[in-house]
Amino acid sequence: MLNRLRGLIERAYGRHLRREIDDVPDHVAVIQDGNRRYARERGDDAPDGHRAGADTTERVLDWCADLGVSELTLYAFSTENFERPDEELEPLFDLLERKLREFADADRVHEQGVRVRVIGDVPRLPPRVRDAVDYAERRTADNDRFTLNVALAYGGRTELLDAARDIARDVVAGEMDPGAVDVETVESRLYDRPIRDVDLIVRTGGDERTSNFLPWHANGNEAAVYFCAPYWPEFSEADFLRAIRTYESREESWQRARAERAAALVRALAEVEFAEARAAASRLRERVPRLDGSDLSDDALGIAEGDSAASVESESPEPTETG
Repeated sequence: MLNRLRGLIERAYGRHLRREIDDVPDHVAVIQDGNRRYARERGDDAPDGHRAGADTTERVLDWCADLGVSELTLYAFSTENFERPDEELEPLFDLLERKLREFADADRVHEQGVRVRVIGDVPRLPPRVRDAVDYAERRTADNDRFTLNVALAYGGRTELLDAARDIARDVVAGEMDPGAVDVETVESRLYDRPIRDVDLIVRTGGDERTSNFLPWHANGNEAAVYFCAPYWPEFSEADFLRAIRTYESREESWQRARAERAAALVRALAEVEFAEARAAASRLRERVPRLDGSDLSDDALGIAEGDSAASVESESPEPTETG
């Protein structure tokens, strides 16, 4: 009874959050943290936590489809994860292989037009996982409505370092002019998997850090970041909607800041123009002969004392009443 009541409350709260959301990010990236701690607190082994987390991943895909998010990147396995013990890694590799194949064959994936791409140092993965990566990418290659990037054997610093080395080799070989290296050049070398800039990073599990995740696409784009306490298997739709609302609030704040900066710039320019106009009027008074013995005033020259950039906000005419 208590679980049923809690479910009703969560669904009602979810509907409330949805009504508050007007703008959604194009690209959400998720650091799925807390699978092992979730399992440990329940007396289970780490692989049990990873399996529970895989179920959450499938739900998040549905939430993205419902809201209209275009791209999702999941930090599934980092380069640092290779340091874990074999008794944890082998079941994790088994799970990755199985989920990639299941996902690639799922009807709803093709109905929703989901394309799977893997980013990271794929050659470091076991052969069975590499085969599953190839299979998932081939099976979903023609889908074009939603992109799911799975970061496997991924490390942000390694990604940037590899791109820099690749570009340096071309420069040394005389195949590229150093002056021609630009943003597009770097992006084309990032694991050969170009993705759009990240708008929102979500991290579960309570830690407030982005852990070397997509530094070029997220930090470079000043992505909004949402940290939350629930472990990844516990991550709910309400948590996801709160993350979306954080992005929306940040965007609104940015828009206000941009508008305020634009207004300040216009005021500053107008004040400069006013000062220049006063100086020009002064010079004109000195040069124009006094025809009637009186000086030319600012008013006569069309420069009223109250004219300043404060009047930059142009006054609109009074509305005309219509019958």
